[in-house]
Amino acid sequence: MTRVHPEFAYQSRELGGQIDGILGDPPNRKNYDMMVDALVGEYTDGGGIEDVNMMSFALVDRITFSNPKGLLREAFDYEGGDPAKVFAMAAVEGEGAAMYAAMTGNHPELARQAIITAFLFKHPRMWEEEDNSFDKLGENDDGDDVDDDGDGGATDDFAQMFDQDGDQ
Repeated sequence: MTRVHPEFAYQSRELGGQIDGILGDPPNRKNYDMMVDALVGEYTDGGGIEDVNMMSFALVDRITFSNPKGLLREAFDYEGGDPAKVFAMAAVEGEGAAMYAAMTGNHPELARQAIITAFLFKHPRMWEEEDNSFDKLGENDDGDDVDDDGDGGATDDFAQMFDQDGDQ
């Protein structure tokens, strides 16, 4: 499995939450379709919310990917990367093609991030995020931190700060 940038992992989880929130419980596909259609219309007209998740929400049901391995490599860097390279690995045909063209033309950096986010959301088994849980961070930590100065004890200056018997 390939590790992705933590922000892409976060954005992918957020996209899933947004989709679940719009679908509701029980799922209401009509509300979902109305939301997606509204986003597609906004982005097609050159406007829309400049937000990675909103863009990926508009793309997720319409986009196809031609180079999954290349997109995984691009998912390692959230801020950098070449938008044109990512655009070449994805496409939207038919309904939504004008939106894709407007989105990539008007907001290339955000569109790059949105495309990768949509890809990661649609292919969750192809990637993993870095484990920053307390258990993982505590591995191989026996609680015996060692001072850099090597003596392992407090300095005289430090110990005197707490000396209650001392002549201050």
